[in-house]
Amino acid sequence: MIQRQALLQYLDSLLEPEYFKDYAPNGLQVQGKDQIQTVVTGVTATQALIDRAIELEADAVFVHHGYFWRGEDPSIVGMKHNRIKTLLEHQINLYAYHLPLDAHPELGNNAQLASRLGLLVESGLDPMEKRPVGNVGRLNQAREAEAFAATIESALGRKPLLVKGGDHTISRVAWCTGGAQGYIEKAVAMGADAYISGEISEQTTHVARECGIHYFAVGHHASERYGAKAVGDHLSAKFQLKHEFVDIDNPA
Repeated sequence: MIQRQALLQYLDSLLEPEYFKDYAPNGLQVQGKDQIQTVVTGVTATQALIDRAIELEADAVFVHHGYFWRGEDPSIVGMKHNRIKTLLEHQINLYAYHLPLDAHPELGNNAQLASRLGLLVESGLDPMEKRPVGNVGRLNQAREAEAFAATIESALGRKPLLVKGGDHTISRVAWCTGGAQGYIEKAVAMGADAYISGEISEQTTHVARECGIHYFAVGHHASERYGAKAVGDHLSAKFQLKHEFVDIDNPA
């Protein structure tokens, strides 16, 4: 068991949100009960995740996508009202960490994705960032684009969308989970043979083809399923907490 504020302090020290200019507040977003024994983790703090947390008698929920995003309507009405009302009624704490969870070198979304795809991390995607959100690395042996697509499908349980940037094999890979398709030109600048992210935009196809880099869109949700679970497993081991990762299916 751990006290609510003590868990917040530990998560802040672990994930270091002070190093990031983020799109939403990182940390404790909704206050619940003071003592925490059971933690549920997930990608997004949806109503379905909260309802499952109630069934599991969770004291806290830890997610990558929380609430109060920059530019959104701040009114607590409709869907947002229902979610927050449910958390408050059941005294469930909501902890959310966005970019800090992407970037953690061991537990983060990018590190966990690399582990599942057999990628050896060599550097950050942006060498100017003190805490890089994306990474560049290598496969243990060169592969054809279609063969690597099959590896991704096997690891993530989802067929990626492949935009080929030529006929070259893949050794050097850049990646950034989630909605980071706009970083593809950073991958080109880093000399990557391929770039992996969650989503694809119309212009991503043209950049891949014209710059000669293979692009894999593996799904926003599918690329970010692993950081929250890794943090939950870490907390469980360190503080003897009960932990369950709940995967709310999302095709996007």
